[in-house]
Amino acid sequence: MSSGGLELPPGDTGHAGDSADIPPGAVSLARPMEIGAELDWGADAWSEVRTRAQRAGRAYIWLNLVEQRLRAVVAAVLRPIYEPVHGEEWVVAAAGPAGQEWVQRAVAVREVSRRKGYLLDPADDNVLSFLTLPQLRELMVQHWPGFEPYFDDRRDVELALDELEVARNVVSRNRALSETVLAQAERASARLLEILGGGNGVPSAARLRVDAMEDLVGDRYADVVSVHPDRVRLQRQIPAEDLFGGARRVDAIGIGLNLLVQNFSGRRLIRLAESGCRIRLVFLNPASSAVKRRERELGLKKGELSRSVEMNILHMRRVRSKLRDPGAFEIHVFDETPRFTAYLVDGDGADGLAVVQPYLRRARGMESPVLVLRGAAGREVVRSGQESEIGLFQTYREEFELLWADSRPVS
Repeated sequence: MSSGGLELPPGDTGHAGDSADIPPGAVSLARPMEIGAELDWGADAWSEVRTRAQRAGRAYIWLNLVEQRLRAVVAAVLRPIYEPVHGEEWVVAAAGPAGQEWVQRAVAVREVSRRKGYLLDPADDNVLSFLTLPQLRELMVQHWPGFEPYFDDRRDVELALDELEVARNVVSRNRALSETVLAQAERASARLLEILGGGNGVPSAARLRVDAMEDLVGDRYADVVSVHPDRVRLQRQIPAEDLFGGARRVDAIGIGLNLLVQNFSGRRLIRLAESGCRIRLVFLNPASSAVKRRERELGLKKGELSRSVEMNILHMRRVRSKLRDPGAFEIHVFDETPRFTAYLVDGDGADGLAVVQPYLRRARGMESPVLVLRGAAGREVVRSGQESEIGLFQTYREEFELLWADSRPVS
């Protein structure tokens, strides 16, 4: 130790950057590897991050839709009451003494956004645009007598908002969102939009609700709403009753059409047809060579598949015989090699749905992957910078019509 003060020991030798020019009292900095830092991400880490981002993005879209809708509802009800007296400060007045803290915070954030040029749309230059979902809820609850004439049950609104709060909290803080919470948030959001009058007014909307992600980016997937590994998983999400119940028109083509014949009762089919639904069914001819080839592909006993198809046709004939207008229930058979099975529900309208399964060589219909398509009355799918294309729904609808024209009626 020198008389001039404490002299620190030199850093360890042998590291990059060591030099004879380093003064003896200098301290070497530890390199990242010396303190155990690992900055690289492997494939598993990136996969996890993408999964989190996908879930958070999906939840964010739903939350954003709900917040915008709730903001519009609050403005529609409270602005006419408070704006005539308080002008631009009507939100502050509506918040009242109980909401002074959070409304003043929103006012401050708005002023900062103004100064820094964050307000890209003049329509957002108001205090209401800076209120969060819980604050909008507080305004609604606080002034419920004004909202009551428009909504049946305040409890329904609050329960749905309670369900959304977990997802909102997680998404706003960029934390991991589980599939369970995401599904809960989507259900609650759809319910809230329905309560708040945000539905699309389509009579068959209950059959398969328009998903928020589908509504925004559905044109990227050529009408595909969902994909399922097999028919069992499809029916968990869309039971036969939800798919066919209330339909105006059902067109189906395939080998045995089990999704309809075995999962939708004959009595229910009769009621459906008597209510005005027109039904056209095209089965593979049980006496054709194509059935025999299919039996060999699946490793079935000779005649097993043909008997199954024949039983389904006989069942549909019995249903048809009980109708006042048998012409509304048509049954045909075709002899070509079956390539897919398709069920088109209300295929002639903008709200149509289709369930399509390809035939795989070694898989029965129950085991084949399923595409669910949403129709759009022949609407063309237009992609940015590309020519318009016909969606898959329209493709399978045209294929059905061609096969129907080439098929033969069953007496």
